[in-house]
Amino acid sequence: MSGKLLIGKVLLLLVMLLALVGGPALLGCTGVNTIPRGWSGGVIADDTIFLGSMEGKLVAIDVSSQERRWPDVPFEAPKKATGFGCAPDAGGVAIYGSPSLTEELVYIAAYHGKLYAINSETGALRWVYPREGELEPIVGGPVSVLGKVYIGSSDGKLYALDAATGDKGWEFETGGKIWSTPSVNGDTVYIGSFDKKLYALDTVDGRKKWEFATEGAIVATPLVYDDTVYIGSFDRYLYALSEADGSLRWKFQAENWFWGRPLADGGVIYTASVDGRVYAFNAGNGDKIAEFNLGSPVSSSPVLFEGSVMVASQAGRIYAVNSGQQKKQLVDLEEEIYASLVASGGVVYVHTDKDVLYAVDTRSGAIRWSLSLESE
Repeated sequence: MSGKLLIGKVLLLLVMLLALVGGPALLGCTGVNTIPRGWSGGVIADDTIFLGSMEGKLVAIDVSSQERRWPDVPFEAPKKATGFGCAPDAGGVAIYGSPSLTEELVYIAAYHGKLYAINSETGALRWVYPREGELEPIVGGPVSVLGKVYIGSSDGKLYALDAATGDKGWEFETGGKIWSTPSVNGDTVYIGSFDKKLYALDTVDGRKKWEFATEGAIVATPLVYDDTVYIGSFDRYLYALSEADGSLRWKFQAENWFWGRPLADGGVIYTASVDGRVYAFNAGNGDKIAEFNLGSPVSSSPVLFEGSVMVASQAGRIYAVNSGQQKKQLVDLEEEIYASLVASGGVVYVHTDKDVLYAVDTRSGAIRWSLSLESE
């Protein structure tokens, strides 16, 4: 491993360790400026990709013309330092989670404890939660399903809000901080916590259906596939749990933590780890089918496109892998990647630590275009 990659790996692990001990505030104003202030992934619909910039703004890009759909939406600057680092006088807020989208609104959460609903056609603010004050820091992204928006906070609570108005329906308190993005399947919402547990809650009233305890904090987003819930933990295990009651079906131990969300395709579960590997398992019994060493930690959630898993290493390389033991490096962007990937129409979109959005051809690896998200 090169010196640059080793330093990057140590830096990422240091960030996570400090965060687990005392939260990102420990790194609030230390002068460390090599760590991103935010690493928002994107969501795409109708040829528009929505994502948070590292200036703390919601950006809407027409992927055909690479033009802004509307002026970037800035959010109120926090009164205290935020993010994994302290960019001097940046004036913005850190955005770590990916937005969520309905037909009319895009939802985006900022680290300073606010959730915003923005009109996807005009960029106008519809509502903000909470109306007054802030929640504790928000790291995960929101999820909007069937008229509700779910968001977790570092206060240890999962909030269920009316998607149209932002009115709170219910809240559920865990025993630790929540950095995970929720996952919803049917009438159940799943959320992981720093208390080392995964919770299954009723979407109607927040009633707990079951919980499953691991030996490490859970910041990954759960995957529900074929009556099974798959979740990675900071105890280095990937767990497969019964959707009905949370009982353990199988587990696998990696060499390091799981941060991103697993993927499923054709009876195969794919998951990436901070150990720099992508694993493929038989969804039913957990037998390992394939393992790919990317040579650099993976904290970005991969995406599935036409039978291949697109995955980004922290070092900036994009790969396509599949259960047939095939691994292809598409491109080396030479910029660090923490944000989740987005794939659509033969293109994978990548938001790097330089606040640049790249459009990469999923077959050839050619860079179709790139665009700085910094304010013009």
